[in-house]
Amino acid sequence: MEGRKSLRCSIIRGGTSKGIFIRENELPPDPEQRDEVIRAVFGSPDIRQIDGLGGADVLTSKLAVIGPPSRDDADVDYTFAQVSFETDKVDYSGNCGNISSAVGPFAIDEGMVRADGRVTAVRIHMKNTGKILTAYVPTEGGKARSAGDFRIDGVPGTGAKIRLDWSDAAGGLTGKLLPTGNARDVISADGKSYEATLIDAGNPVVFVKADALGMKGMECPYEIEHNASLMRTIEKIRGQAAVMFGLCGRPEEAAAKSPYNPFFAIVSEPQDYAGPGGVKVGRDEIDLTSRLLFMLKMHKAYPITGTVATGAALRIPGSVVWDVLREEAKTRTEVYIGHPSGRIPVESEVTADGGRIELKKACVYRTARRIMDGIVYLLER
Repeated sequence: MEGRKSLRCSIIRGGTSKGIFIRENELPPDPEQRDEVIRAVFGSPDIRQIDGLGGADVLTSKLAVIGPPSRDDADVDYTFAQVSFETDKVDYSGNCGNISSAVGPFAIDEGMVRADGRVTAVRIHMKNTGKILTAYVPTEGGKARSAGDFRIDGVPGTGAKIRLDWSDAAGGLTGKLLPTGNARDVISADGKSYEATLIDAGNPVVFVKADALGMKGMECPYEIEHNASLMRTIEKIRGQAAVMFGLCGRPEEAAAKSPYNPFFAIVSEPQDYAGPGGVKVGRDEIDLTSRLLFMLKMHKAYPITGTVATGAALRIPGSVVWDVLREEAKTRTEVYIGHPSGRIPVESEVTADGGRIELKKACVYRTARRIMDGIVYLLER
């Protein structure tokens, strides 16, 4: 670690995730040394991350590295890393939309972006995919405002409403919204064929219908994760999709080489179900039901990048998501996705331009709150 014993950092909740935010100049420029420092900060690899700041959960073992812009059309650079607690993997293969929602407030409060009136637009260069995300952050007195009356499912209380415009998010990995050019592909696993839709927007996501997997679609994360046979099938399908996305050469390499991407979404028609903590979701409140996995784990709510991809997929006739979407919602601007902790709205628009399917609009809303600023002391190895 080249003698590094400590560094400045912040712990910030963004949406339904929580991450460690570090200024770019705090980390060594050498990639191997940088990852060694990051693992030390989080206490990885260790399933409890007991000797670091990591929360021993896929939703809290996240890192945001923020630096000055390297593009003229951006205000800040943002690099996201998913830090494994089971292996020494620091995965930079995709974005995290929930953590992204805290980048604008962080940049404003750090003095990297000047607050402008009641709402400040922050153009965020997402270095993982080379795309621009624009965050519209409520501001007051030259700082980001965290208090407000906007509520998101999966987070206690309310906060200031942050609007995130992901319209530039399509094709970050493959250059195309539909990487294969098809609204629907067929993936084989264990001698069975599964209809799937592959979308590259926000992050690459593969969508499969719940009934194809022998599921109802409203199962809780615990039920899914502890169904060993189902999890093996999911990973075999995801491995095939990883090859189709160009993330690895062989399906069996996906778990080790690309555990973060692609996400795997299980979709079904709107239905009634109960979530953690007594949460109840009614079929009349949502337009489709979804359960999503990343890092070989179930998401306990719903990722923003997954929301962007779902918003794109549900606008494409012939996709498996289009099939399960409430009929009335197919012509409505705002659609509600039902997830384990409640529901999440997305505004989306997809157009066909000369036979090419393009994402024209993708907007979601989040809240964020800075929890702690301080010094993290590193274990010297």
